[in-house]
Amino acid sequence: MEPIIELIYGVPIVGLVAQLIGYLVAILPDIAPIVYRAAIPIGFAALCGVMCERSGVVNIGIEGTMLVAAFVGWAAGVFLIPVLGEGDPGQVFGVTPAILVAFLLAILSGLIVAAVHAWLSISVKADQIIAGTIINIAAFGITGYLNTLIAKSSPSGAGAFTKFEPPEALTEIPFVGWIFEMFLAQGPIGMSLLVIVIAFQVFLFRSRWGLRTRSVGEHPRAAETVGINVIALRYRNVIVAGGLAALGGAFLSLEVTGSFQQGMTAGRGFIGLAAMIIGRWTPLGAFGAALLFASSTAIGQSIGFAPPPGELGTVLGQLPTQFWDALPYLVTIVVLAGVVGKSIPPAADGQPYEREAAT
Repeated sequence: MEPIIELIYGVPIVGLVAQLIGYLVAILPDIAPIVYRAAIPIGFAALCGVMCERSGVVNIGIEGTMLVAAFVGWAAGVFLIPVLGEGDPGQVFGVTPAILVAFLLAILSGLIVAAVHAWLSISVKADQIIAGTIINIAAFGITGYLNTLIAKSSPSGAGAFTKFEPPEALTEIPFVGWIFEMFLAQGPIGMSLLVIVIAFQVFLFRSRWGLRTRSVGEHPRAAETVGINVIALRYRNVIVAGGLAALGGAFLSLEVTGSFQQGMTAGRGFIGLAAMIIGRWTPLGAFGAALLFASSTAIGQSIGFAPPPGELGTVLGQLPTQFWDALPYLVTIVVLAGVVGKSIPPAADGQPYEREAAT
């Protein structure tokens, strides 16, 4: 078998591709937790987009919602520490009163931002793209300004949730142990993503709420004729979706870093929208697309620390570090370009709904 592999590796271009595939297969168990961790904020953003657009509302403001939640989670911790104290980290995820309250406030901030977007899109009937863009611009400017004011005193936040250490009996199972480590070696927000994805998939396609949600996104006029309150359902779903985006923002400031940097979402909200489209507006599909985009980040990190041997390592080593930083966005553009036109959104997506006048 080895002579055949060596023969394939010796073929120009084809050999390099084969070496790259072999390298990726070999490092997958090691980078799997990194892939999932990088996919978490993208996944939450994608789920937010799925819930909004399945309800007939386009939400371009996911990026801004995540940024606000990330800032509020950190800033709340800064002001809560003098009041509640640092406290002793709990045995479960290192939870302290300050971290827990800061997390809840981060989710609340996401719900409020989503309520503003729902009001603009559903009641005011403003252009939904413009409404989302306004939220993004306002979020970037306001959080950046407030961060500058707070950071002058070099405060410390409430800290961050700690990761769960899965038992070795699971992680050392042959062939599948790395899968358990991938999903379990995370903090509480990261671990909740998989649960939410599965629950969302089931409820969207196997419950009355899911049927109603899909109906108001496809044909709201027909939905109202059977007694569904289209306006109220859209409001509820968009606001709940804001909570999903807020989980992604809180993950960045309360589970990854324990701090806040201006613009720390770094386009993940927009990548989440791309994952939603590639996943064909389904929770499982969007989650899979988020893992695809996140894998490029993990691969870049792996090549930087442990490049493959031989000619492939030489070729990859000559690429500038900026290439690996840009790789997730390049992958997003390439994959999205291949599916645009093939993925069909809900029929009433982005269309304001007006009730018929009573006669």
